[in-house]
Amino acid sequence: MNISIRLENENDFRSVENITREAFWDVYKPGCDEHLIIHKIRKLNVFIRELDFVACEEEIIVGSIIYSHAKVINEDNEEFGVLCMGPLGILPSYQGKGIGTLLMKHSINVAKTLGYNAIVIFGNPNFYHRFGFENAMKYNIQTSWGANFEEFMVLELYGGSLEGISGKYYEDSVFEIDKDELNVFEKQFPYKEKHVTDTQLK
Repeated sequence: MNISIRLENENDFRSVENITREAFWDVYKPGCDEHLIIHKIRKLNVFIRELDFVACEEEIIVGSIIYSHAKVINEDNEEFGVLCMGPLGILPSYQGKGIGTLLMKHSINVAKTLGYNAIVIFGNPNFYHRFGFENAMKYNIQTSWGANFEEFMVLELYGGSLEGISGKYYEDSVFEIDKDELNVFEKQFPYKEKHVTDTQLK
């Protein structure tokens, strides 16, 4: 398997949305909304085109990663820019083959060369710790509602890059999905049955 990584272009948009939909369908909730998030991010000022990558096997796109601008606001209402990573999606038939790792390592390296200071994510610690992500509590960074938990993680992109930065983390409102908007958008894709898993019921 020969996987290459390149920047996404407009001709890739629908393929990436389809792959993202397949990757996240019924994983965290019945159905999926991550494909709509990607669709909307690209139209906003928070979108970072230089960190919008696809992974390909020959000419076929099998995965993607996208970044957007976010911020940490401290008690004095000072704002500090950080990166928000995600969604990161891999076509189900290609999952477990290291493609997500390739996309993460490539995008982290590019983010460093572009001069960004840190990446903040909500994700699986078992996957993201391998790239150096740590619990945001270490940096005195909380969610926008003041919480900390293992899935809320931060990666410094160079030593001491978060020195003097603490507070609450705010991603763009694009991640807040309207169900009616999602239902309309979903009609553009082939029908898929939604299922509720035991984990989602807990």
